[in-house]
Amino acid sequence: MKLRKFTLVAATLLFTTCVAVAQQAEQDPSAAKLQQHVSYLASDALNGRRTGTDGANDAARYIAGEFSRLGLRPGNEAGVAKRRREVMAQYLQPFPYVARVDLGQDNELVFTQSGLSKGPLIVTDEWMPLGFSAIGKASGQLRFAGYGITAAEQNYDDYAGLAVKDCVAVVLQGTPDGDNPHGQFARYEGIRWKAIAARNAGAKALIVVARENDFQMEKLARLTYDNSGDAGLPVMVISRPGVDRLFGTATLPSWEEIAKEKSQSKKQTIDGQFRINIDVVRREVPAYNVVGILEGSDPVLKKEYIVIGAHYDHLGRGGEGSLAPRSGEIHHGADDNASGTAGMIELARIFSTQKPKLKRTLIFIGFGGEEEGLLGSNYYVNHPLVPLANTVAMINMDMIGRMRDRKLSIGGIGTAQEWREIVRQANTAQSMTVAANSGSAAPKGVPIVVSANGRPIMTVDPNGSFELTLNEDGYGPSDHSSFYSKQIPVLFFFTGTHNDYHKPSDTFDKINYNDEARILSLVARIVRDIDGAPKRPTFTTAKSDSTPRTGGFRVYLGTIPNYADSNNGLLLDGVRDDSPAAKAGLKAGDRIVKIGTREVKNVYDYTYALGEMKAGQEYTVEVIRGTEKLTLRITPEARK
Repeated sequence: MKLRKFTLVAATLLFTTCVAVAQQAEQDPSAAKLQQHVSYLASDALNGRRTGTDGANDAARYIAGEFSRLGLRPGNEAGVAKRRREVMAQYLQPFPYVARVDLGQDNELVFTQSGLSKGPLIVTDEWMPLGFSAIGKASGQLRFAGYGITAAEQNYDDYAGLAVKDCVAVVLQGTPDGDNPHGQFARYEGIRWKAIAARNAGAKALIVVARENDFQMEKLARLTYDNSGDAGLPVMVISRPGVDRLFGTATLPSWEEIAKEKSQSKKQTIDGQFRINIDVVRREVPAYNVVGILEGSDPVLKKEYIVIGAHYDHLGRGGEGSLAPRSGEIHHGADDNASGTAGMIELARIFSTQKPKLKRTLIFIGFGGEEEGLLGSNYYVNHPLVPLANTVAMINMDMIGRMRDRKLSIGGIGTAQEWREIVRQANTAQSMTVAANSGSAAPKGVPIVVSANGRPIMTVDPNGSFELTLNEDGYGPSDHSSFYSKQIPVLFFFTGTHNDYHKPSDTFDKINYNDEARILSLVARIVRDIDGAPKRPTFTTAKSDSTPRTGGFRVYLGTIPNYADSNNGLLLDGVRDDSPAAKAGLKAGDRIVKIGTREVKNVYDYTYALGEMKAGQEYTVEVIRGTEKLTLRITPEARK
């Protein structure tokens, strides 16, 4: 490539660039500081940062301490506090969260047959309520229902031919596929789905037989709760010795054979009646968003806000969401998402020391509860600490620490008219290098070289610093979705998944800190460009090019569920344009309470009903809109 002549325009550009480079040198993201933050947040000391635990709260206090040290104003400020602990608390925005489930005092499971009482079975030793069980009493005749699966698309129903209404259903774990995780019934294996099938069949309660011979090793016997609402009926697990005690040692092998044969005609009932009382106590504790504010310098524009966010929670010691073969090990979450949290703190450092200050106000937020279903960000957008109407953009960083081959994904590019050009220019500027004293030859493969006296001074790669994948959609499995649902332009930075995703092996030593620092430089350029524009970004409704979180089904509705809301129907955060839901008249804020004949209490009920739907067939949908109850008609589309 031939060198271009050194022109006045190039000289001006060079001078401007050199000044900018000199200023930027003091404000470059530091790989060393990123490593310092990540190594603490992903350390054993924080025990995996599961929301509601001491480890997560220690992480929140660490972020608050960094915000305070950098001089950010507390986002939850309520008067002047004198003690440091009170100051730290003002950075924290609490949101409700069920951290654990405890046994109450009145749990009972009794079986009566031919006038003789067998029991009560001993709770914790012979049976255990499930954490998402409905609380209260139930009684009814026993009905064995095989695996307890209803799968309309496979024309399979374990409840067919059984008079289950007002009875107690007893089912086995697993599916007719056996241990095949890719079998046609695999998605029905979860106990949530079995509970929905039992409730839809009219059962009063569901008893699940333990898979393990040693009840102390049975996963279902560990009280856990996923913050997605209760099952709508009592649900419990019974030990295999408990089954033998109630029905005899030959009963369980007989049930297993019947279930494997998939034979509805051989399903049998056992005379006798269960009496059940479930008493579990869900311990709600405060979880936290961490909010720091860097006020803008312009007397008018400082009333507009740019949110820079990242979630700091992870998976604790495994369990729900883990991809590890066994639970109990610390899931360190270095990339997911200590990397994004460290990046947010580092950007707070850079912008808090920048002079002149930005015109608009920056809101830095560390979100809790992302892994549980965007709980923290959803709470924030419904309880904002600054007006949402004046929030001009949201920048989200989730897993930005494992870049490979310069590849960076940016989501939300279709949520503002200006995004594509702003990102393109920032990526090109990121590739600019200045070497005024260099005598070396021009780098190979770089198309634009500014030179003087035969020496290269500035090079620019028009392809940009990063190989970008730009995704239009503003929705996705991270906290920017909550803001997009409120019609705020978003950008989502992500370097991709890897073999350590949601496993204990996601550790701080595997983070590429130098490349993460380069990503933060790009983010900082974009934030400065947003701030430097006289007008706020123009919100647009982006086309969908990502798989909805209810993916895996054959049909598509186009609803955006609120995963933090449960028990009283499924609240919708949004509806995609030109989707079946939009055509049916569904709107953000609607609460779906019924689809077809299926009641909907939470997202599990919704996805279960979705799995039964057929493309091109019309269904009724009952929704609560304000104080009205509406019946709409929706026709699902086939998923492409």
